[in-house]
Amino acid sequence: MEIDLSIVVPLFNEEESLPELEAWIRRVAEREKLAYEILFVDDGSIDGSWAVVEALCRNNDKVRGIKFRRNYGKSAALNVGFQAAKGRVVITMDADLQDSPDEIPELYRMIREDGFDLVSGWKKKRHDPISKTLPSKFFNSVVRRSSGIQLHDFNCGLKSYRSQVIKSIEVYGEMHRYIPLLAKWAGFRKIGEKVVEHRARQYGVSKYGWQRLITGFLDLLSITFVGRFGRRPMHLFGTLGTLIFIIGFFSAAYIGINKLIMLSKGLRAILVTSNPYFYIALTCMVLGTILFMTGFLAELIIRSAPDRNHYLIEKRLNE
Repeated sequence: MEIDLSIVVPLFNEEESLPELEAWIRRVAEREKLAYEILFVDDGSIDGSWAVVEALCRNNDKVRGIKFRRNYGKSAALNVGFQAAKGRVVITMDADLQDSPDEIPELYRMIREDGFDLVSGWKKKRHDPISKTLPSKFFNSVVRRSSGIQLHDFNCGLKSYRSQVIKSIEVYGEMHRYIPLLAKWAGFRKIGEKVVEHRARQYGVSKYGWQRLITGFLDLLSITFVGRFGRRPMHLFGTLGTLIFIIGFFSAAYIGINKLIMLSKGLRAILVTSNPYFYIALTCMVLGTILFMTGFLAELIIRSAPDRNHYLIEKRLNE
């Protein structure tokens, strides 16, 4: 039987909330008469979370569980869940009950009826301390400006996807924050947003600290580079290298020509090697050469990659 909806729930030490979450999702899905599955991805929990997942699987054949040997992070859990999902629509939500399963019907409808590729939740009213909300607003503002995607809450765990989207992207590192951007780079541009309820945490503690600000910024740089220059690195490194080399070359030439002119006029001129600007020019030439060679080597690697001609195809006709 074809599955209408897959719900992927990454979790880490959430044993208290899992039974309530599963029962809530089941009530909503059965009320809406959806053929569904729930995928709990245990990201190396050290409490009794996996035992709870095993019990839920025994009691409900629509529940599936995947367990990591150790903690790899939310991105890895989502990526494995995406690979295993069988539904036409995939919804992700956190396991801590801060995401409401009552949002599922509308998120599902926006994909199936409104034709969105991806719908991201927006926790407009949050039950978090200012130490989390303020950095989050700054982070979202930066990503919004750099990506051109007009979403208010990129990091919201409650999202819905057309199945083709999650099968076309790879989530790694801490890239779960940038799934809308990954989808955009993969050619899925109909990205919507829905205001969702943010519930106060009932069990456990938050798994995120200040470190995510640093890793989030680095991942943004990484994904921006890969998205724009991943298949043409020479366009970035070669352009920068050439420009910097030209600046250094003409600066060195100016210093040399200027000395020759002074000598021809019988004026005293300092040694070229005594001029500090000569070393700046030399450094620019060396740096430009290194950047150019980096782009050249990256192009060779890309040309040798087995997936160098892998393109995402939406449809085929008459085959």
